Amino acid sequence: MKRILALLICLLPLMTLAQRYSTSDAKAIKLYEKGKQAIYQSRGDEATKYFKQALEHDPRFVEANIVLADWNLDMGHDEQARQYYYAAVKINPDFYTQAWFQLGELELKAGNYSKAKENYETFLKRDKKNADRHTAAKHGIACAEFRSYAIAHPVEFRPENMGNAVNSRDDEYLPALTVDGQTLIFTRRFPRTRSTMPGLAEEEDFYITTCEEGVWSQAQRMSEPVNSNDNEGAQCISQDGRIMFFTACGRQDGAGRCDLYMCTRKGDKWSAPRNLGPAVNSSAWESQPSFSIDGRTLYFVSDRPGGYGGMDIWKTVYDKGGWGKPENLGPTINTSGNEMSPFIHYDDQTLYFSSNGHVGMGGMDLFVSHKQSDGSWSKPVNVGYPINTGADETNLIVSADGHTAYYSSDREGGYGRQDLYHFELPVAARPVVTICMKGIVYDEKTGSRLSAEVKVVDLSTGKTVATTTSDSQKGSYIISLPALTDYAVHVSAKGYLFYSKNYNLEEGVAADRTWSPDHIDIPLKRLESGERIALRNVFFETNQYTLLEASQIELNKVVEVMKSNPTLKIELGGHTDNVGRPADNQRLSEQRARAVYEYLVAHGVAADRLSYKGYGETLPVADNSTPEGRSQNRRTEMKVM
Repeated sequence: MKRILALLICLLPLMTLAQRYSTSDAKAIKLYEKGKQAIYQSRGDEATKYFKQALEHDPRFVEANIVLADWNLDMGHDEQARQYYYAAVKINPDFYTQAWFQLGELELKAGNYSKAKENYETFLKRDKKNADRHTAAKHGIACAEFRSYAIAHPVEFRPENMGNAVNSRDDEYLPALTVDGQTLIFTRRFPRTRSTMPGLAEEEDFYITTCEEGVWSQAQRMSEPVNSNDNEGAQCISQDGRIMFFTACGRQDGAGRCDLYMCTRKGDKWSAPRNLGPAVNSSAWESQPSFSIDGRTLYFVSDRPGGYGGMDIWKTVYDKGGWGKPENLGPTINTSGNEMSPFIHYDDQTLYFSSNGHVGMGGMDLFVSHKQSDGSWSKPVNVGYPINTGADETNLIVSADGHTAYYSSDREGGYGRQDLYHFELPVAARPVVTICMKGIVYDEKTGSRLSAEVKVVDLSTGKTVATTTSDSQKGSYIISLPALTDYAVHVSAKGYLFYSKNYNLEEGVAADRTWSPDHIDIPLKRLESGERIALRNVFFETNQYTLLEASQIELNKVVEVMKSNPTLKIELGGHTDNVGRPADNQRLSEQRARAVYEYLVAHGVAADRLSYKGYGETLPVADNSTPEGRSQNRRTEMKVM
């Protein structure tokens, strides 16, 4: 009704003093005036009757056609609206130029893309007053062109229901997956019982299922204190499944309509949920978190001030014991519409999200964007039709190998109104393949499980790309390594020598391998005399003793250990394979050990706490008859003296 009142006011300036209306038929004008009065008195059905009668007296009465077109548009009667708009522009194409825009919208919605584009273009050509709608018209043209192309070039899409172990007659949605692909947490909505909060008809709780040999276990409701009588939903879990962030609304400790909370798992028990606090939560709406593998960055959705539209995607970084001020992802990602359900992949480079502001099929479409070398985001790409349709597509997550996507849908053939599905993601929308490393950390002598920091560092940049902590009770850890470059993996615990491993995962190396987690149990050695570790990320020029720049990451770790343990003294040992003359190998091993010694001294370690020695080829740790064995034998060691 408000829209029609505004239209009636809008039409007044179009009438000349000589002739108030586009018709001179007195009966038509009288009926039109009666229709206006009925509108002012909120008698909509009666008004439409008068407008239709006015057209019976003069079918070329432009104003009556326009008012009836807008009325039918508001009522959802698209076909009738189209007929009245077309009648109006046929009589006078310049009388009400916004009719061309509405015809563009209607034809776009109906899937008549060539007509939609034609009407939008006519609007842009004829309209000189509604500049605010010119941007929308250009967006409509882009959507018409995209949809026409997308339907003609569909992507492969074969969604499979995840089965009745996961899905039920209730609603299942918002999946969250650990990096090894073996634990899935999702939200289930079901009718409340009379005994719990009868004022709310439905309850949302978290359910968990695990996968063994491709079969999902029967989903179980997660226990308190994670679930409660309140609603919990819109969750994400860390790559190792030990931290969960989620959304809760209307709680006593909340700052706004909906806030973000977190809880942690030790062994098999979850902590009580904790509000993330005023640095993250505001008086606005915060929801739909996604946690990066770096263990520090949380992406989420909010309609707080400072955004570009309705709902925007933001991020906050944990540093020095607290969450930092949220930062908007910017206009490349966010639009004047709504951006929601972000998922940052385990490669920490690929962002999936839903939007109705970018060019798409209509409603909320799924998009993918990649982080650039300067930290900015690439222009989002629609994942394609028929994954995206004219309905709302949301809540997409993608497995570590990039092949399998999971999402919720109300498509026919499910167990309930909304079920969880998985499908093979088109190649163009895939992230970087990510390798999963998992196992337990334990004391080498006693076998007791340890809580240790597990960190992955990019050797080319020195940036920490992933971090986690092994479980204090089970010693278990899971961490991911994007197949992009050469990595150093460090595992550290107080009172122990750190563990060092090198992973060469330059781009493409892992693309064709059969994906499965790398199981690596890590024994840590106590800081005791005689214990030694291999520094697997110390590198030299071939047959030379010049340290490569990538070695600094590992050597700085040694400096850190020395400064944290001021009574520690170590020997640096150089070792080679058996290729070449033994004397040459002995000399090279001594030179390399000395090079490491000199680096540590230059970086603040007292020389009297260090010694160095070359062992040549005399102490192999592997078979020299294979390239892999020789690689292991070429090493630098750190020995506690």
